This record gives sequence, structure tokens and C-alpha cells, in this order.
Amino acid sequence: EVDLVESGGGSVQAGGSLTLNCTASGFTFDDSDMIWSRQWFGKECELVSTIRSDGVTSYIDSVKGRFTTSQDSAKTTMYLSMNNLKPEDTGVYYCQPGGYPVDCRGLGTQVIVSS
Repeated sequence: EVDLVESGGGSVQAGGSLTLNCTASGFTFDDSDMIWSRQWFGKECELVSTIRSDGVTSYIDSVKGRFTTSQDSAKTTMYLSMNNLKPEDTGVYYCQPGGYPVDCRGLGTQVIVSS
């Protein structure tokens, strides 16, 4: 069974840091691009970052320089390191394979940034 589980969310003050985890079971990221997305009440689901199967990363403008996406050597866990968090980063964060429509689906992990 293929599954992805997000974790690592929490509540922080603006300027703080968090690292999110996306742990895969039943498959590895070897041949798959992976993405982080987020959504909050009243807002649309938005793509946050992408890590290609070759390790190349990309980010939306609002998080560039603050967020970093990476993977472990086993290619079963993906990370999103978030620094200098801002209230507008508040949301439920999701991971999914790339190549599909961005879809904030599943349990996700919640990040609350207070000012």
C-alpha cells in the first residue's frame, strides 16, 4: 500500500522555524518529483515547493530564501525546512507526488504562525 504521511507542524511566532516531514511507505521518491502544497481557510490550495527526482528544487516567490525542500538518502522522507516564518505561511501543509494537479488532500500537518 502506497501512503504519504505529513508531520512536524506546530504553532510558532513570526520569525520562528519549523521542519516538516513527508514520510513515504510502499514506494520511494527515486523516480518521482515531489511537491509541498498548503491551504488555509478561505484560501485556495497552492503549490509551495517542488523537488525533482534529480534533486533540483523550486519555490513560489513568497517563500524563496526562507524555505528549503530536501530528501533523505533513502528517498523515503522529504523535508520542508521553514525559517523566518510569517503569519501568511499559516496553513495545512501537504505532500504529494509531482506530475498531478496540486491537490491539498489528506490529513496534512498544520502550521500556525502568530504575529
